[in-house]
Amino acid sequence: MLEFSKKVLSKVSFDKILFQKELEKSVRWVKKREINHLKVWALTSFSQYKSLIIEVFDGIN
Repeated sequence: MLEFSKKVLSKVSFDKILFQKELEKSVRWVKKREINHLKVWALTSFSQYKSLIIEVFDGIN
């Protein structure tokens, strides 16, 4: 699911709101052990959305 999430996020990265929705879904779908990898990848790949990415990951229970 991690690789699928990466593909989807890459394809929707042109739109901030769509990116946020897909990132929130990805956080729910990926395995617990993959969460940190997804966060690091998102921050390095989409630095223009840094605050949004941090906000989404800080909202994880």
